[in-house]
Amino acid sequence: MTEKVLGLKCRECGRQYPKEPFHVCEFCFGPLEVDYNYEAIQKSISRESIEQGPESLWRYADLLPIDGEPTDGLNSGFTPLIRAKNLEAVLGVEALYIKDDSVCHPTLSFKDRVVAVALSKAKEFGFDTVSCASTGNLANSVAANAAIANLNCFIFIPADLEMGKVVASLVYAPTVVGIAGNYDDVNRLCSEIAGVYPWAFANINIRPFYAEGSKTFTYEIIEQLGWEAPDHIVVPAAGGSLITKVGKALKEFHTLGLIDKPQTRIHIAQAEGCGPIVTTVKENSDFVKPVKPDTIAKSLAIGNPADGIYAAATVQDSGGYGEHASDDEIIEAIKLLAATEGIFTETAGGVTLAAAQKLIESGRISRDERIVISITGNGLKTIEALDSRVPEPHVIQPQLNAFRKLMTTL
Repeated sequence: MTEKVLGLKCRECGRQYPKEPFHVCEFCFGPLEVDYNYEAIQKSISRESIEQGPESLWRYADLLPIDGEPTDGLNSGFTPLIRAKNLEAVLGVEALYIKDDSVCHPTLSFKDRVVAVALSKAKEFGFDTVSCASTGNLANSVAANAAIANLNCFIFIPADLEMGKVVASLVYAPTVVGIAGNYDDVNRLCSEIAGVYPWAFANINIRPFYAEGSKTFTYEIIEQLGWEAPDHIVVPAAGGSLITKVGKALKEFHTLGLIDKPQTRIHIAQAEGCGPIVTTVKENSDFVKPVKPDTIAKSLAIGNPADGIYAAATVQDSGGYGEHASDDEIIEAIKLLAATEGIFTETAGGVTLAAAQKLIESGRISRDERIVISITGNGLKTIEALDSRVPEPHVIQPQLNAFRKLMTTL
């Protein structure tokens, strides 16, 4: 049987590597990614075979880098694609969809997709301990999935992370280590630890495999749109990996004959206080200048994004664009999405909707084309961001007259 994965390949120099827990080219220090045998995959995959698969991200197993049967995240993915008619009316557009990973299993974020692949691959490599550097959502997912898989787990996070995300990691009983610094400090330390301890770090030595799980987000959108790609997709960015995998997924489905050649314009959303990739896109630059994060959108607060230049290139090559969102705009967008579509998103989703609004107003996104907005995490994780930004509840005595009096003031 011909293997579907040929190995790993350097994005920069193209040098080939075997399938091993390794993520950086030894010759040019470029990042490694999975190299697929698409000719072999095409013989086994079809729209029908996908549709007959499990209602999880593993319906796309032929395009994910595991050698055996999946062992983790068996209930992750296949989240709703919601036609947002109320929000359409507010924004003045004709066809708006929300891809809602705020309900992804088990930890209510898009990161459950990548962790499903990372842990399945870590087991294939024989690791008994998993770890990650995280701004919150990845920490939650690695901790939860490690508990399900009965693996040892170490989580590294910035010490000032939102308490909702800290608790949502601690509850699964991993070892959680807070670092006095930002995500970039955490990531540097974890890279050093990964060189000393024989652990599977989801976003370091397992990163090439882990990142492939992101593709399923886009696969699902295409399938849920009746095997058609959208005209526009707006995607939040932290390290930039998701953006690159949106582009890769579109190309793969076309290469395999599952869809016509996509014309999707990919747009990137970041916070004003940490938006180096958007700045690169706006300046049409070939260099991402690192920044010091200063934003309420902590899940996107990566000042030196690992995939930044590749994310910017993906956006530019698609004909897309990018927009920043201020902290105030983020909060207002969170409230707007909740009030129109009943979806409570975390701050990253507020960034995405706020950026989408700007892109629509500027004409970068046409009002009469099909638009998908990516919601990647649940608002219950970042309720601190809404402190003093939502009204207090009305408090009355348990009496009908008290309620009648309240009604006269409403």
